[in-house]
Amino acid sequence: MGTKYLLKGGRLIDGKGNTLENSALYIEDDKISKVGKADELTVANDVTVIDITGKTVMPGFIDAHMHLIGVKNLNLAQAALEPTELLMGRALKDLDKLINAGFTTIRDVGSPVAVHIKRLIKEGYYTGPRIHTAHLMLSQTAGHGDIHNLPPEFNLFEVCDGPDECRKAARKQFRAGADFIKISSSGGVLSEKDDPRSPQFTVEEIKAIVYEAEAVGSYVASHAQSTQGIKNALIAGVRTIEHGILIDDEGIEMMLERGAILVPTLSIVKRIVEQGHLYGVPEFGLAKSRYFYKLHKQNVRKAYQAGVKIAGATDFLGCKPVEHGGNAEEYEIFVNELGLSPMEAITCGTQNAADALAIGDKTGSLEEGKLADVIVVNGNPLDDITVLLNTDNIEKVFVEGQLLKDR
Repeated sequence: MGTKYLLKGGRLIDGKGNTLENSALYIEDDKISKVGKADELTVANDVTVIDITGKTVMPGFIDAHMHLIGVKNLNLAQAALEPTELLMGRALKDLDKLINAGFTTIRDVGSPVAVHIKRLIKEGYYTGPRIHTAHLMLSQTAGHGDIHNLPPEFNLFEVCDGPDECRKAARKQFRAGADFIKISSSGGVLSEKDDPRSPQFTVEEIKAIVYEAEAVGSYVASHAQSTQGIKNALIAGVRTIEHGILIDDEGIEMMLERGAILVPTLSIVKRIVEQGHLYGVPEFGLAKSRYFYKLHKQNVRKAYQAGVKIAGATDFLGCKPVEHGGNAEEYEIFVNELGLSPMEAITCGTQNAADALAIGDKTGSLEEGKLADVIVVNGNPLDDITVLLNTDNIEKVFVEGQLLKDR
Protein backbone atom coordinates (compact mmCIF):
# COMPACT_ATOMS: atom_id res chain seq x y z
CA MET A 1 0.00 0.00 0.00
CA GLY A 2 1.33 3.46 -0.91
CA THR A 3 1.94 6.41 1.36
CA LYS A 4 -0.94 8.77 2.08
CA TYR A 5 -0.74 12.23 3.63
CA LEU A 6 -3.34 14.86 4.44
CA LEU A 7 -1.95 18.37 4.83
CA LYS A 8 -4.71 20.16 6.68
CA GLY A 9 -5.56 23.66 7.87
CA GLY A 10 -3.00 25.78 6.08
CA ARG A 11 -3.09 28.52 3.50
CA LEU A 12 -2.78 27.02 0.02
CA ILE A 13 -1.08 28.80 -2.89
CA ASP A 14 -1.80 26.74 -5.99
CA GLY A 15 0.95 28.00 -8.34
CA LYS A 16 -1.54 29.56 -10.74
CA GLY A 17 -2.31 32.71 -8.80
CA ASN A 18 -5.01 31.39 -6.47
CA THR A 19 -5.17 30.93 -2.71
CA LEU A 20 -7.35 28.88 -0.39
CA GLU A 21 -7.52 29.39 3.37
CA ASN A 22 -8.11 26.50 5.77
CA SER A 23 -7.20 24.11 2.99
CA ALA A 24 -6.72 20.38 2.73
CA LEU A 25 -4.36 18.65 0.32
CA TYR A 26 -4.51 14.87 0.03
CA ILE A 27 -1.41 13.07 -1.27
CA GLU A 28 -1.89 9.49 -2.35
CA ASP A 29 1.19 7.63 -3.58
CA ASP A 30 2.96 9.98 -6.02
CA LYS A 31 -0.03 12.17 -6.93
CA ILE A 32 -2.20 14.89 -5.48
CA SER A 33 -5.50 13.09 -5.04
CA LYS A 34 -7.76 15.81 -3.66
CA VAL A 35 -7.65 19.57 -2.95
CA GLY A 36 -10.31 21.43 -1.04
CA LYS A 37 -11.47 23.04 2.19
CA ALA A 38 -10.34 21.29 5.35
CA ASP A 39 -13.86 21.01 6.73
CA GLU A 40 -15.28 19.63 3.48
CA LEU A 41 -12.69 17.16 2.18
CA THR A 42 -13.06 13.55 3.28
CA VAL A 43 -10.37 10.87 3.03
CA ALA A 44 -9.82 7.29 4.18
CA ASN A 45 -8.76 6.48 7.73
CA ASP A 46 -5.30 5.10 6.90
CA VAL A 47 -3.83 8.55 6.25
CA THR A 48 -1.04 10.44 7.99
CA VAL A 49 -2.66 13.74 8.96
CA ILE A 50 -0.33 16.73 9.24
CA ASP A 51 -1.77 19.88 10.80
CA ILE A 52 -0.29 22.90 9.02
CA THR A 53 -2.52 25.57 10.53
CA GLY A 54 -0.81 28.96 10.24
CA LYS A 55 1.55 27.71 7.55
CA THR A 56 1.50 27.82 3.74
CA VAL A 57 1.37 24.83 1.40
CA MET A 58 2.70 25.45 -2.11
CA PRO A 59 3.99 23.66 -5.19
CA GLY A 60 7.65 22.76 -5.00
CA PHE A 61 9.90 25.33 -6.63
CA ILE A 62 11.46 24.77 -10.05
CA ASP A 63 14.80 26.28 -11.03
CA ALA A 64 14.37 26.45 -14.79
CA HIS A 65 18.01 27.25 -15.56
CA MET A 66 20.89 26.06 -13.40
CA HIS A 67 23.95 23.85 -13.57
CA LEU A 68 24.32 20.68 -11.52
CA ILE A 69 28.00 20.54 -12.32
CA GLY A 70 30.14 20.54 -9.16
CA VAL A 71 32.61 23.29 -10.05
CA LYS A 72 34.79 24.88 -7.35
CA ASN A 73 34.57 28.40 -8.78
CA LEU A 74 33.23 30.41 -11.69
CA ASN A 75 36.36 29.94 -13.78
CA LEU A 76 35.09 27.14 -16.03
CA ALA A 77 38.53 26.67 -17.54
CA GLN A 78 39.65 25.24 -14.20
CA ALA A 79 36.65 22.93 -14.06
CA ALA A 80 37.46 21.65 -17.55
CA LEU A 81 40.83 20.44 -16.26
CA GLU A 82 39.39 18.52 -13.30
CA PRO A 83 38.43 14.85 -13.37
CA THR A 84 34.72 14.24 -13.91
CA GLU A 85 34.67 12.20 -10.70
CA LEU A 86 35.44 15.34 -8.69
CA LEU A 87 32.67 17.29 -10.39
CA MET A 88 30.27 14.41 -9.72
CA GLY A 89 31.14 14.19 -6.04
CA ARG A 90 30.60 17.89 -5.43
CA ALA A 91 27.38 17.98 -7.46
CA LEU A 92 25.88 15.12 -5.43
CA LYS A 93 26.26 17.27 -2.32
CA ASP A 94 24.02 19.88 -3.96
CA LEU A 95 20.99 17.58 -4.04
CA ASP A 96 20.29 18.00 -0.32
CA LYS A 97 20.85 21.76 -0.56
CA LEU A 98 18.22 22.06 -3.27
CA ILE A 99 15.68 19.93 -1.42
CA ASN A 100 16.36 21.89 1.76
CA ALA A 101 15.47 25.07 -0.13
CA GLY A 102 12.22 23.61 -1.47
CA PHE A 103 13.30 22.90 -5.05
CA THR A 104 11.61 19.75 -6.29
CA THR A 105 12.55 20.09 -9.98
CA ILE A 106 15.65 21.51 -11.63
CA ARG A 107 16.56 22.06 -15.27
CA ASP A 108 20.27 21.56 -15.74
CA VAL A 109 21.31 23.49 -18.84
CA GLY A 110 24.78 22.07 -19.25
CA SER A 111 26.79 19.58 -17.22
CA PRO A 112 28.75 16.41 -17.97
CA VAL A 113 27.52 14.77 -14.75
CA ALA A 114 23.83 15.66 -14.28
CA VAL A 115 22.62 12.93 -16.63
CA HIS A 116 24.36 10.35 -14.44
CA ILE A 117 23.06 11.86 -11.19
CA LYS A 118 19.56 11.67 -12.63
CA ARG A 119 20.06 7.96 -13.22
CA LEU A 120 21.39 7.41 -9.68
CA ILE A 121 18.26 9.06 -8.25
CA LYS A 122 16.05 6.92 -10.47
CA GLU A 123 17.87 3.79 -9.31
CA GLY A 124 17.32 4.79 -5.67
CA TYR A 125 20.92 5.37 -4.62
CA TYR A 126 20.28 9.06 -3.89
CA THR A 127 17.27 11.27 -3.28
CA GLY A 128 16.89 14.72 -4.70
CA PRO A 129 14.88 16.94 -7.00
CA ARG A 130 13.59 15.78 -10.36
CA ILE A 131 16.29 16.50 -12.93
CA HIS A 132 15.80 17.61 -16.51
CA THR A 133 19.17 17.93 -18.21
CA ALA A 134 20.55 19.06 -21.55
CA HIS A 135 23.79 17.13 -20.90
CA LEU A 136 26.37 19.10 -22.93
CA MET A 137 25.48 22.57 -24.19
CA LEU A 138 26.02 23.11 -27.92
CA SER A 139 28.20 26.00 -29.05
CA GLN A 140 29.76 27.17 -32.28
CA THR A 141 33.53 27.38 -32.51
CA ALA A 142 34.63 30.46 -30.52
CA GLY A 143 31.11 30.66 -29.10
CA HIS A 144 29.90 31.05 -25.55
CA GLY A 145 30.28 27.35 -24.74
CA ASP A 146 33.75 27.03 -26.27
CA ILE A 147 36.26 27.61 -23.45
CA HIS A 148 38.48 29.93 -25.45
CA ASN A 149 41.61 29.90 -23.32
CA LEU A 150 42.07 26.12 -23.45
CA PRO A 151 42.88 23.75 -26.31
CA PRO A 152 39.64 22.52 -27.92
CA GLU A 153 40.02 18.95 -26.64
CA PHE A 154 39.53 20.16 -23.05
CA ASN A 155 36.06 21.62 -23.65
CA LEU A 156 33.32 20.77 -21.16
CA PHE A 157 30.67 21.26 -23.83
CA GLU A 158 30.00 20.27 -27.46
CA VAL A 159 31.33 22.49 -30.26
CA CYS A 160 29.74 22.17 -33.70
CA ASP A 161 29.59 24.19 -36.92
CA GLY A 162 27.27 23.94 -39.90
CA PRO A 163 23.84 22.26 -39.98
CA ASP A 164 25.22 18.73 -40.36
CA GLU A 165 27.56 18.96 -37.36
CA CYS A 166 24.81 20.62 -35.33
CA ARG A 167 22.38 17.86 -36.23
CA LYS A 168 24.81 15.16 -35.12
CA ALA A 169 25.70 17.03 -31.93
CA ALA A 170 22.01 17.18 -30.97
CA ARG A 171 21.59 13.47 -31.63
CA LYS A 172 24.62 12.73 -29.44
CA GLN A 173 23.03 14.53 -26.48
CA PHE A 174 19.83 12.52 -26.75
CA ARG A 175 21.88 9.34 -27.07
CA ALA A 176 23.58 10.25 -23.77
CA GLY A 177 20.22 10.74 -22.05
CA ALA A 178 19.47 14.44 -22.48
CA ASP A 179 15.87 15.57 -21.95
CA PHE A 180 16.22 18.65 -24.19
CA ILE A 181 18.91 20.56 -26.07
CA LYS A 182 20.65 23.71 -24.86
CA ILE A 183 22.43 25.94 -27.36
CA SER A 184 24.13 29.33 -27.34
CA SER A 185 22.80 31.71 -29.98
CA SER A 186 24.80 34.64 -28.61
CA GLY A 187 27.95 35.49 -26.75
CA GLY A 188 27.99 35.55 -22.97
CA VAL A 189 29.20 37.15 -19.76
CA LEU A 190 31.46 34.48 -18.28
CA SER A 191 33.13 33.52 -21.57
CA GLU A 192 36.35 35.37 -22.26
CA LYS A 193 36.58 36.32 -25.92
CA ASP A 194 32.97 36.73 -27.06
CA ASP A 195 30.45 39.48 -26.41
CA PRO A 196 26.80 39.22 -25.28
CA ARG A 197 25.90 41.56 -28.13
CA SER A 198 27.12 39.10 -30.78
CA PRO A 199 24.79 36.52 -32.39
CA GLN A 200 26.07 32.95 -32.64
CA PHE A 201 24.91 30.00 -34.78
CA THR A 202 23.06 30.75 -38.00
CA VAL A 203 19.32 30.31 -38.31
CA GLU A 204 19.97 27.24 -40.48
CA GLU A 205 22.17 25.68 -37.80
CA ILE A 206 19.59 26.31 -35.10
CA LYS A 207 16.79 24.95 -37.29
CA ALA A 208 18.72 21.69 -37.71
CA ILE A 209 19.00 21.36 -33.93
CA VAL A 210 15.34 22.24 -33.37
CA TYR A 211 14.31 19.62 -35.94
CA GLU A 212 16.24 16.91 -34.11
CA ALA A 213 14.73 17.90 -30.76
CA GLU A 214 11.18 18.01 -32.04
CA ALA A 215 11.68 14.68 -33.83
CA VAL A 216 11.98 12.99 -30.43
CA GLY A 217 9.24 15.06 -28.77
CA SER A 218 11.59 17.50 -27.10
CA TYR A 219 12.62 21.15 -27.51
CA VAL A 220 15.54 23.58 -27.57
CA ALA A 221 16.51 26.20 -24.98
CA SER A 222 18.84 28.94 -26.14
CA HIS A 223 21.33 31.04 -24.21
CA ALA A 224 20.42 34.22 -26.06
CA GLN A 225 21.63 37.59 -24.84
CA SER A 226 22.14 39.58 -28.04
CA THR A 227 19.22 41.23 -29.81
CA GLN A 228 19.81 39.32 -33.04
CA GLY A 229 20.71 36.09 -31.27
CA ILE A 230 17.33 36.15 -29.57
CA LYS A 231 15.52 36.70 -32.87
CA ASN A 232 17.51 34.03 -34.71
CA ALA A 233 16.58 31.51 -32.01
CA LEU A 234 12.91 32.44 -32.19
CA ILE A 235 12.83 32.29 -36.00
CA ALA A 236 14.32 28.79 -35.81
CA GLY A 237 11.69 27.57 -33.33
CA VAL A 238 13.44 27.61 -29.95
CA ARG A 239 11.05 27.12 -27.01
CA THR A 240 12.79 29.15 -24.28
CA ILE A 241 15.04 32.19 -24.38
CA GLU A 242 17.61 32.07 -21.61
CA HIS A 243 18.74 35.43 -20.16
CA GLY A 244 17.37 37.69 -22.93
CA ILE A 245 19.48 40.65 -21.82
CA LEU A 246 19.19 42.75 -25.00
CA ILE A 247 15.69 41.82 -26.11
CA ASP A 248 14.00 44.69 -28.00
CA ASP A 249 10.40 45.48 -28.87
CA GLU A 250 10.50 43.33 -32.01
CA GLY A 251 11.94 40.42 -30.03
CA ILE A 252 9.21 40.81 -27.42
CA GLU A 253 6.55 40.72 -30.12
CA MET A 254 8.13 37.62 -31.63
CA MET A 255 8.08 35.88 -28.25
CA LEU A 256 4.40 36.70 -27.82
CA GLU A 257 3.55 35.46 -31.33
CA ARG A 258 5.37 32.17 -30.76
CA GLY A 259 4.43 31.59 -27.14
CA ALA A 260 8.10 31.42 -26.17
CA ILE A 261 9.10 31.67 -22.52
CA LEU A 262 11.77 34.03 -21.14
CA VAL A 263 14.09 32.64 -18.44
CA PRO A 264 15.99 35.72 -17.23
CA THR A 265 18.38 34.35 -14.52
CA LEU A 266 18.96 37.66 -12.77
CA SER A 267 20.32 36.10 -9.57
CA ILE A 268 23.69 35.07 -10.92
CA VAL A 269 24.40 38.49 -12.38
CA LYS A 270 23.44 40.24 -9.15
CA ARG A 271 25.70 37.99 -7.11
CA ILE A 272 28.61 38.44 -9.52
CA VAL A 273 28.19 42.21 -9.40
CA GLU A 274 28.04 42.25 -5.60
CA GLN A 275 30.42 39.45 -4.62
CA GLY A 276 32.21 38.13 -7.68
CA HIS A 277 35.45 39.98 -6.94
CA LEU A 278 35.73 38.07 -3.66
CA TYR A 279 35.60 34.66 -5.32
CA GLY A 280 37.91 34.81 -8.29
CA VAL A 281 35.49 35.80 -11.03
CA PRO A 282 37.71 36.93 -13.92
CA GLU A 283 37.79 40.66 -14.56
CA PHE A 284 36.17 40.24 -17.99
CA GLY A 285 33.16 38.61 -16.27
CA LEU A 286 32.93 41.32 -13.63
CA ALA A 287 33.08 44.10 -16.20
CA LYS A 288 30.41 42.58 -18.45
CA SER A 289 28.13 41.86 -15.48
CA ARG A 290 28.31 45.43 -14.20
CA TYR A 291 27.63 46.82 -17.66
CA PHE A 292 24.60 44.71 -18.50
CA TYR A 293 22.77 44.14 -15.18
CA LYS A 294 20.68 47.34 -15.13
CA LEU A 295 19.80 47.00 -18.81
CA HIS A 296 18.90 43.35 -18.27
CA LYS A 297 16.37 44.22 -15.57
CA GLN A 298 14.84 46.99 -17.67
CA ASN A 299 14.31 44.73 -20.66
CA VAL A 300 12.92 41.81 -18.64
CA ARG A 301 10.49 44.19 -16.94
CA LYS A 302 9.37 45.51 -20.33
CA ALA A 303 8.89 41.99 -21.67
CA TYR A 304 6.87 40.90 -18.66
CA GLN A 305 4.67 43.98 -18.78
CA ALA A 306 4.02 43.23 -22.47
CA GLY A 307 2.72 39.78 -21.54
CA VAL A 308 5.75 37.54 -22.10
CA LYS A 309 5.69 34.55 -19.75
CA ILE A 310 8.80 34.42 -17.57
CA ALA A 311 10.13 31.52 -15.54
CA GLY A 312 12.14 31.63 -12.34
CA ALA A 313 15.76 30.49 -12.62
CA THR A 314 19.17 31.37 -11.23
CA ASP A 315 21.99 30.02 -13.42
CA PHE A 316 23.70 29.00 -10.17
CA LEU A 317 26.55 26.50 -10.43
CA GLY A 318 26.98 25.33 -6.84
CA CYS A 319 30.12 27.32 -5.93
CA LYS A 320 30.61 30.63 -4.13
CA PRO A 321 29.07 33.13 -4.65
CA VAL A 322 26.39 31.15 -6.52
CA GLU A 323 25.86 28.16 -4.23
CA HIS A 324 22.79 26.03 -4.59
CA GLY A 325 20.38 26.43 -1.72
CA GLY A 326 19.84 30.15 -2.20
CA ASN A 327 17.92 29.67 -5.44
CA ALA A 328 14.76 31.40 -4.17
CA GLU A 329 16.62 34.71 -4.41
CA GLU A 330 15.28 35.09 -7.95
CA TYR A 331 11.78 35.60 -6.55
CA GLU A 332 12.94 38.41 -4.29
CA ILE A 333 14.55 40.10 -7.31
CA PHE A 334 11.31 39.74 -9.27
CA VAL A 335 9.42 41.49 -6.47
CA ASN A 336 11.88 44.12 -5.28
CA GLU A 337 13.63 45.01 -8.54
CA LEU A 338 11.14 44.17 -11.30
CA GLY A 339 7.93 45.15 -9.50
CA LEU A 340 6.11 41.81 -9.64
CA SER A 341 3.74 40.93 -6.83
CA PRO A 342 4.78 38.05 -4.55
CA MET A 343 2.04 35.93 -6.12
CA GLU A 344 3.33 36.66 -9.62
CA ALA A 345 6.87 35.78 -8.55
CA ILE A 346 5.70 32.49 -7.06
CA THR A 347 3.83 31.63 -10.25
CA CYS A 348 7.02 32.30 -12.23
CA GLY A 349 8.85 29.80 -10.02
CA THR A 350 6.19 27.11 -10.16
CA GLN A 351 3.67 26.78 -13.02
CA ASN A 352 5.54 29.05 -15.45
CA ALA A 353 8.77 27.21 -14.80
CA ALA A 354 7.05 23.87 -15.32
CA ASP A 355 5.72 25.17 -18.64
CA ALA A 356 9.27 26.16 -19.62
CA LEU A 357 10.33 22.53 -19.07
CA ALA A 358 7.30 21.28 -21.06
CA ILE A 359 6.00 19.45 -17.97
CA GLY A 360 3.28 21.89 -16.95
CA ASP A 361 0.66 19.17 -17.26
CA LYS A 362 2.48 17.06 -14.67
CA THR A 363 3.74 19.49 -12.03
CA GLY A 364 4.01 23.19 -11.16
CA SER A 365 0.65 23.61 -9.41
CA LEU A 366 -1.39 21.99 -6.67
CA GLU A 367 -4.14 20.32 -8.67
CA GLU A 368 -5.79 16.94 -8.52
CA GLY A 369 -3.95 14.40 -10.65
CA LYS A 370 -0.63 16.25 -10.73
CA LEU A 371 2.54 14.88 -9.20
CA ALA A 372 2.78 15.52 -5.46
CA ASP A 373 5.65 18.01 -5.57
CA VAL A 374 4.67 19.98 -2.49
CA ILE A 375 6.32 22.16 0.15
CA VAL A 376 5.11 23.50 3.48
CA VAL A 377 6.38 26.95 4.47
CA ASN A 378 6.40 28.53 7.91
CA GLY A 379 5.05 32.00 7.14
CA ASN A 380 3.19 33.79 4.41
CA PRO A 381 5.29 34.62 1.34
CA LEU A 382 2.45 36.74 -0.03
CA ASP A 383 3.14 39.19 2.78
CA ASP A 384 6.93 38.87 2.65
CA ILE A 385 8.61 37.07 -0.25
CA THR A 386 11.88 36.85 1.70
CA VAL A 387 10.27 34.17 3.89
CA LEU A 388 11.23 31.79 1.07
CA LEU A 389 14.93 32.67 1.22
CA ASN A 390 15.38 31.27 4.74
CA THR A 391 15.57 27.51 4.28
CA ASP A 392 14.58 27.03 7.92
CA ASN A 393 11.13 28.21 6.86
CA ILE A 394 10.86 25.36 4.32
CA GLU A 395 9.57 22.76 6.76
CA LYS A 396 8.43 19.92 4.54
CA VAL A 397 9.33 18.93 1.01
CA PHE A 398 7.61 16.19 -0.99
CA VAL A 399 8.85 14.98 -4.37
CA GLU A 400 6.29 12.74 -6.07
CA GLY A 401 4.75 12.05 -2.69
CA GLN A 402 8.05 11.10 -1.03
CA LEU A 403 8.73 13.19 2.06
CA LEU A 404 12.37 14.26 1.63
CA LYS A 405 12.48 17.03 4.23
CA ASP A 406 10.56 16.99 7.51
CA ARG A 407 11.32 19.36 10.34
